[in-house]
Amino acid sequence: MPFKIVRNDITKMQVDAIVNPSNPEPVVGTGCETAIYEAAGRAALLEERRHFGSVSEGEVFVTSGYRLPAAHVIHAVSPRFQGGKQGEEERLRSCYRKSLELAAKQRFTSVAFPLLSTGGYGYPREEAMGIAAEEIRAFLDHHEMLVYLTVFDEASSALGGKLYPDLEAYIDRHYVEEKLQSEYAGVPFMAGAAKRGNEASIGAAMLQSAQVQSNTAPKQDQFNTIPMDVSSPELMATKKTAEARDKLEPGEEKEPGLLRRLLTREKKASESAPRAAKPKMDQAPKLYDDLEESHEKAPQTSRKVGSCDEVSADWDFEKHESALNERMTHLSDTYQQYLFYLIENKGMTNAEVYKRAIVDKKVFAKIKANPDYHPKKMTALCLCVGAKLNLDETRDLLARAGYALSPCDKTDVIFSYFIEHGIYDMIEIDIQLEEHGLPCIIA
Repeated sequence: MPFKIVRNDITKMQVDAIVNPSNPEPVVGTGCETAIYEAAGRAALLEERRHFGSVSEGEVFVTSGYRLPAAHVIHAVSPRFQGGKQGEEERLRSCYRKSLELAAKQRFTSVAFPLLSTGGYGYPREEAMGIAAEEIRAFLDHHEMLVYLTVFDEASSALGGKLYPDLEAYIDRHYVEEKLQSEYAGVPFMAGAAKRGNEASIGAAMLQSAQVQSNTAPKQDQFNTIPMDVSSPELMATKKTAEARDKLEPGEEKEPGLLRRLLTREKKASESAPRAAKPKMDQAPKLYDDLEESHEKAPQTSRKVGSCDEVSADWDFEKHESALNERMTHLSDTYQQYLFYLIENKGMTNAEVYKRAIVDKKVFAKIKANPDYHPKKMTALCLCVGAKLNLDETRDLLARAGYALSPCDKTDVIFSYFIEHGIYDMIEIDIQLEEHGLPCIIA
C-alpha cells in the first residue's frame, strides 16, 4: 500500500492512528503535541499519558484518540537535534520504525505521521524527510499499510499558498506556448509570437498570418509591406549589431572582441545620456576613440570589477568564457561522471545530495559504482533538485541519461518550475504532483 505526503492538519486525519511527537516526561509539549492534546481533550489524554511515566527518546507507546477523528494516538518520544553527533539520527529512525511496528502489532491499516523532530526540536527538515522516507519505505516493503506524512507548519502552508497560483500560471503558459508552436510551426509570424508569449504579440501575429494567407498568389514584395514588430528584442539586437559593424574600419572586424566592446560602450553611453537627446550616429566613432584613449591612459590597478568601463565587460566575458571552457572539457562525460563533477563543483557532499533528493542510498551507491549507469527519469530529476542545479545544468545532465524536459509532460513542467525558481524542496514538489493527479515521488 502507498506512502503519501499530504498538506493537512494531523488532528484532522481520519486514520486508525496518528503519531504524536511526545515529550519524554508526562507533560504537554509545544507545537504539534499541543495541537493533538487540545483536539483530543487535554485532560483525558494527559491522564492516560501519565500511566507511562518517563519514556526514553526513540521509544513509543499507544493511547486512545478520544475526540480525535483517529481512534488512537501513537506517542513517539522524538529526539532534539544537538548538531547530529549525539545519536539523534538513530533515535529518530527508531521513532518511525517502532511506531510502524506498533501499528502493525495493533492491526492498524492506516497511520499518519507529522515530520518528527523538526520545528521546535531543531532537526534539519531535509535530513528528517530523508530519514522518514527511508524508514517508511523499508517497512512497506514487508507490510500492507497506508502511511501518510502530513505537512502543516506555517512555512509549508505559506509556501504552498504562494506557489500554487504561480505554478498553475506557469503550467498553463508553457502548455499554451507549446500548443502554439506546434500548431503554427510553419507560420514565421506565429513562431516569434508564441515564444514571446503575450496576447498582443500573438494577436498581431495571427492578423499578419491571415493577411498573408488571404492572397492566393502573393508577389515577393507583398510580404515586405506587412507591418512587422520592429520593437522585438531579436530584430533590435540584429539592427544594432549591423550598425556597429558598419562603423569599423576595414580589417577591424577581424580583431577578437572589438565589435562586442563597441556595442558595450554604445549601450552604456545611451543609458547615461538624457532621454530627450537622441544620439547622432556620426558621434559613435568619436565616442569609441575617446574611450579607447582613456582606457590606454588609465592605470591597471585602478580598474575595478563592476565599474562602468571596458574592464568590467571584458572581465565578465572572460569569467563566463572560462566557465564555458570548463564545461567543454566535460562534453564526453557520462551521466554519472557529470553528476559527480557538478556535485564537487558546487561544494556539496554526496550525502547532502541524495538526502535532499530523497533518493535511496542504495540507488545512489549504484550510480556511484558504475560510470555507465542510467537511472530512471524520476530519480534523475530528483537528483537535479538534490544537487541544486539550474535549468541549463538540469537539461544537460538529463540528456546524458537519454532524457529531456518535455513541455507536454506536467511532471517535467512542475520540476522545471521549482528548479527555475530555485526552490529545491522535494516535499513541496511531491505535494504538487499529488494535487495535480500525477505519480508521486514518495510512494
